[in-house]
Amino acid sequence: MMTELWPSLLDTALHGDDELCAVSARGVRVRFLDGRELLCGTSGLWNANLGYGNEAIADACARALREASYLSVFRYENLPARQAARALVEAAGADHWGRVLFSTSGGAANDVVMKLARHHHALRGEGSRKLVVGLRDSYHGLTFGGFALTGENLGQPVYGVDQRLVRHVTPNEPDEIRALAERQGRQIAAVVVEPVLGTGAVPLTPEYVRTLLELRERYGFLLVADEVATGFGRVGSLFASQQWPAPPDLLITSKGLTNGTCAAAAVLVSRAVADAFHASGDVFVHGETQAGTPVTCAAVLATLAEMRRLDAVAAARRLSARLDAALGELVATHPRVSGTTGAGCFRSIRLCLADGSPLPQDQVTDVVAAIRRAGAIVHPSVSGVQILPALTYTDAELDELLDRVRAGVDAHAGTASTTAAGTEAV
Repeated sequence: MMTELWPSLLDTALHGDDELCAVSARGVRVRFLDGRELLCGTSGLWNANLGYGNEAIADACARALREASYLSVFRYENLPARQAARALVEAAGADHWGRVLFSTSGGAANDVVMKLARHHHALRGEGSRKLVVGLRDSYHGLTFGGFALTGENLGQPVYGVDQRLVRHVTPNEPDEIRALAERQGRQIAAVVVEPVLGTGAVPLTPEYVRTLLELRERYGFLLVADEVATGFGRVGSLFASQQWPAPPDLLITSKGLTNGTCAAAAVLVSRAVADAFHASGDVFVHGETQAGTPVTCAAVLATLAEMRRLDAVAAARRLSARLDAALGELVATHPRVSGTTGAGCFRSIRLCLADGSPLPQDQVTDVVAAIRRAGAIVHPSVSGVQILPALTYTDAELDELLDRVRAGVDAHAGTASTTAAGTEAV
């Protein structure tokens, strides 16, 4: 029975399904309205890196609600926002990062960086730099700016999304972005990349990152790391771009920023970019009513403190090593698992048909549903599924997740075989 709620990106035939209506979450498990409790294999859409129901974060949010309720950073400042900005700069590296702009989502933050990059170049007398370059098969959100930058075909023309000032190049193909830079390098305001592409869990290669840094130096565009998904310990360091030979100019973080407890995002701005605005006195024209509120900033501060207390980045590295071994075994032993991609605790499992050809994309949702029936939550990927376990997973929970993934894949393969046999019989 369809309800009043209109959920995002869900087949309308499934609206109102109690199997998909969550009622509570604790640790790494989610309870649904139909009474089932499932193991979460996605950290709640990449958000709850420390698991659900962290008491320290919840207590910090409750205190902020009682003590400050609502305060904005719209023509004003508030003390929790100052404190959270300072803590983020210190965690990311105060030698390079200088300022923080708060936003409310990864998509909105991508809108922010596109505007900020263009304004920055205008301050330097290069107002013709309007192009923003993204990667094919990337995901930067569904707001109009972020949707334009998203490199996956999600129906942008239907919505009249303006992509005239956006260019897309193939990830991990250095020659392609070199050729674009040679043609239009002095018109490019920014290149925005995910260190690990969310669509397909594809890491940027070291060679490609070196190419981006080299082209930045040669042509003068800003390099932006969209770390909405990779930030807060997901791939072995607090931010994935900390593993690059040189840092980006702007960094976007969300999701794990508050352990998923608030609609929050932040844009870290390098000292060099921030200084250009300070020297000119120009006002950057952006503001969001719910950005940088005391509650979200309390969540940011508490999340950073919990990351330190739990030594979550080191825990993620240990979990990643176990994932390496477990996924390697799965690929070696399961006839329907053709490979795996990703980095750290951000992985995809690629699946195939009995003849070895990639699983058709229109069957991925059926696999996700089969794994859910087997007891675990995963998300779709390219010809397979993505798994992003909480950094706090125990060894037993990781074993359980992979067992349930295997059971779901087996069930789907059995159903597909039965259907194929029945069709042949007819």
